[in-house]
Amino acid sequence: MSDEIPRNRDGWDPFPSSDQDRREAAAKSRGTSQSRSPTYRLAFDDPDFLTREETRGVRLQLELMKPEIAFLEAGILSTVVLFGGARIPAPGQAAWAARNETQKANLEAHSAFYDEARRFAQIASNHSAASSGSKEFVIVTGGGPGVMEAGNRGAADVGAPSIALNVTLPHEQEPNHYATPGLCFNFHYFAVRKMHFLLRAKAMAIFPGGFGTMDELFEALTLIQTRRMQKIPVLLFGKAFWNKVIDFEALAEEGTIAPDDLKLITFVETADEGWQSIRDFYGF
Repeated sequence: MSDEIPRNRDGWDPFPSSDQDRREAAAKSRGTSQSRSPTYRLAFDDPDFLTREETRGVRLQLELMKPEIAFLEAGILSTVVLFGGARIPAPGQAAWAARNETQKANLEAHSAFYDEARRFAQIASNHSAASSGSKEFVIVTGGGPGVMEAGNRGAADVGAPSIALNVTLPHEQEPNHYATPGLCFNFHYFAVRKMHFLLRAKAMAIFPGGFGTMDELFEALTLIQTRRMQKIPVLLFGKAFWNKVIDFEALAEEGTIAPDDLKLITFVETADEGWQSIRDFYGF
């Protein structure tokens, strides 16, 4: 039997693969005006066609599918989502994003959260490796610098895999060097990226951050509040920061959220305290 006969992963497949057709079409092109025409390209091998406005639905599906297949192949069952500011520097580093002396002082003071995020990721990743062979409670971040880097770095410190879900932005989103390369993804659509943050989430560890961090926090809280998502631990690191920038109690007092909605949030200060909250929630 010829080795060139294509087979799919489930067994016999008598048809040529799309990749085989793509390669053969490129090799057989004779440079005629007909073969050079964009209309002659195989639809799935035509970047101009795939980036048209009319094919947005296909691109949304592909961005949902590509990471999902990778997670299934890697056997990843659940994650711990780690959010936080891209602008928070590692201890001892300058606050590169500061626009004035006040921001510089605050951001450099927040570098303590970098250490706590890194330590938290180490603890979670050690538990993941020991309890499930790094299949459960896998750290996932936005893949950028700051607190996101700290999360991927903490996993790398203990030799564990971690996920990075990057997004195409003009700044701040170059993948950090600590994420596992085979679990590092780049998204065009914020909405699909946010779906992947939550599809396997068993806990969220949220450190001080800006608009992006707030967006991700409130979307998750909304889904849990409305019971569109299972209740999971939502840990806010740094109570003083959060109480300064968001008055959760005022929302309850104004009646725009229920008093019990405040119980969806757990304030913690340290990595050990945060991980203990997760242990208490799941009983391990």
